[in-house]
Amino acid sequence: MARTPKITNQQILSAAREVFLEKGFGGSTLEIAQRANISEASIFKRFSTKEELFFTAMGIPETPAWVKDLETLSGIGDFQENITKICLEMLKFYREVMPRLMMIRSRGNVIPFGPERASKPMRDLKALATFLEREIEFGRLRPCDPKITAHILLGSLMNYIFLEHLDTDVSTSTADPVFVQGLVEILAQGILPGHNLAAEPCLNTDLYP
Repeated sequence: MARTPKITNQQILSAAREVFLEKGFGGSTLEIAQRANISEASIFKRFSTKEELFFTAMGIPETPAWVKDLETLSGIGDFQENITKICLEMLKFYREVMPRLMMIRSRGNVIPFGPERASKPMRDLKALATFLEREIEFGRLRPCDPKITAHILLGSLMNYIFLEHLDTDVSTSTADPVFVQGLVEILAQGILPGHNLAAEPCLNTDLYP
């Protein structure tokens, strides 16, 4: 007699994503279990808490891959190349995550960022600011406020994705390298030691016809 196929983690996460997008974090694990056609106890054999299930289903890891990369790039290589690589990774990450979080927020649903800890976006911002602060300490950047610089980078990337969702003609992922290289070049004129402020124009007008 053939065994009944076991449900995969992906099937559970798919059901959880549906429920959380509809009802936010208030969606019950019982409803998720019913959609996945398993017992509620089975969920907690795979995921230790409802919070863990939520963030995994939303594609928000404890530490995004680009944050881990930041930790390996301090003080080595070419800063512009490093930050360009990181920004492209950030675009890929937030392009997937932001629409889901925006959908939950737009419906008045709460995202479980408890008061006892910083929200994941704020922790991401802090990680980027810490990286920039180290680069300043190494003398690879001019003295500047790393938090403001991190806000400029992260805010520009998020706005780029936001506009993408308002009007799909504004940009596509194929234009990402053009946008990121232009953003980094403009920023570099202010923060890289010895960078020529009269550098050649870096705006590619083909990006915005």
